[in-house]
Amino acid sequence: MTDAQAYQLERHDQVAWLWLNRPDVHNAFDDALIAELTRELTTLAADTDLRALVIAGRGASFSAGADLNWMGRMASATHEQNREDSLGLANLMRTLAFFPKPTVARIQGAAFGGGVGLIACCDIALAADHAKFGLTEVKLGLVPAVISPYVVEAIGPRQARRYFLTGESFDAVTAQQLGLVHMAVPADELDAALNKQLDLLLRAGPAAVRVAKQLVFGIRGTDDQRQGKMDAHTSDLIASLRVSPEGQEGITAFLEKRAPLWIG
Repeated sequence: MTDAQAYQLERHDQVAWLWLNRPDVHNAFDDALIAELTRELTTLAADTDLRALVIAGRGASFSAGADLNWMGRMASATHEQNREDSLGLANLMRTLAFFPKPTVARIQGAAFGGGVGLIACCDIALAADHAKFGLTEVKLGLVPAVISPYVVEAIGPRQARRYFLTGESFDAVTAQQLGLVHMAVPADELDAALNKQLDLLLRAGPAAVRVAKQLVFGIRGTDDQRQGKMDAHTSDLIASLRVSPEGQEGITAFLEKRAPLWIG
């Protein structure tokens, strides 16, 4: 096991497990963790012996999305600083989405905001049936900008219009119905379901699996370079909202644990 404090990397033969390891803050991520995860994924992508990657979270939650301290810092940053910051998250999501080996999300608990983005970027997503999900950014006067291409791809535009706009949370059964996760199983059956999927992946030809993944992207009409251009747009969008009066009020109210001024 490699312990980088905020994340842990385990290797089990041809399968790598990348654990989010900040259980005290529900595996929320900040700019430092985002950079570390991106570097780790880039290294793993070049590993010719690797056959599959599991993304998992320590503790009660899969990932609560953005870290509160990070949000507080960015609330006082400039538009350009926020844009560069958002590009970092966009790069992480793009690196995971176009990872050359199969990726599986093991969702043992709640996932919100960017945590939902990580799930949508994975090829296969398995959740404990008690897990909760949410795209709650509008409650802060923001939007799920950089994760939106992957989430919309997973759940479709019609459902995205509902959950992006309301910010409401939903359960694992709904997440499966939406297409965000492939299976919702009792918590004590989660690892058995995961191992079954890994076994299927390892029985398939590694070159065929890699090409099959590329085939889906090709039919969809997207690739890493095209996504990079979209990332520039979504990063600029969220940067503008973060420095806007509404975004500033939403983040400040959240940090101060009060209702924003637009509520009553």
